[in-house]
Amino acid sequence: MRLGLLSSGLGIARRCLRKNVSLNRSCRRSVSGGGSPLDVSIDSKTGIAVLSMNKAPVNSLNLEYLTELNIALEKVENDKHCKGLIITSSLPKIFCGGLDIMEMYQPDLDRLQEFWRTLQDMWIKLYGLNQPTIAAINGHSPAGGCLISTCCDFRIMAPNFTIGLNETQLGIVAPFWFVDTMLNTVGFRQTEMALQLGSLFKTDEALKIGLIDKIIPQEEVVTAAQQEMQKWLKIPSFARQLSKTEIRRPTIEKLLQRKEEDIRHFRDYITKESIQRSLGMYLDNLKNKKK
Repeated sequence: MRLGLLSSGLGIARRCLRKNVSLNRSCRRSVSGGGSPLDVSIDSKTGIAVLSMNKAPVNSLNLEYLTELNIALEKVENDKHCKGLIITSSLPKIFCGGLDIMEMYQPDLDRLQEFWRTLQDMWIKLYGLNQPTIAAINGHSPAGGCLISTCCDFRIMAPNFTIGLNETQLGIVAPFWFVDTMLNTVGFRQTEMALQLGSLFKTDEALKIGLIDKIIPQEEVVTAAQQEMQKWLKIPSFARQLSKTEIRRPTIEKLLQRKEEDIRHFRDYITKESIQRSLGMYLDNLKNKKK
């Protein structure tokens, strides 16, 4: 399949999804319908949106799910009633398991490139979102889950879970914009060690290095995020937004200038025989654990 045809098909899918995520006018308005793997509700009294990931078993990020996330983020940012965004999970014990390995193992090259482009777009949207964002991390958050968390302005996490960019444990390497996001969060030395070792930090360890900002019991994480958001909403939005833009713009522009180069690099790297072998071994290990 040619990439142009795939992009065209995805464009149609996006338009269909936009029709399905229209806002209902009520006190608590839903961006997505019931039973959706991605639910976004906006409380018209507080202006706080809650995006809850609900894609069993681990909220893995494949092309279609990333497309839904992008559309939801676009809806939130363009909604004049929305003042802040909380991201959480509806699944027990998992925030987000990260990228769907099957998108990278023995891939169709056109889909692989579109997958990576859509992930780039999700990061750009979330990292630069006008509204303040809080990650209510109520479960494990490895790899891409850690990326979503560190894109947010504030992170609240339940105890006894793990978070981190553990790509090297799978035999792959985090791209430069994953690295930059981590650098901007915990600093050079912590990032250097964590990415080389593929470290997954327990909640208390993550707090010590600044990867998260607060620990709250699991059942209270979203409530705590809503309370924290009130502090952010007290700041004049124009001044807060400009400050965020000024701080994060260089990191975003770095990817914008290198998007196509990054896609080519990812395609060429992930399709190497040695990398495919590592991914295959990882998948075999997962299958053996389930037996």
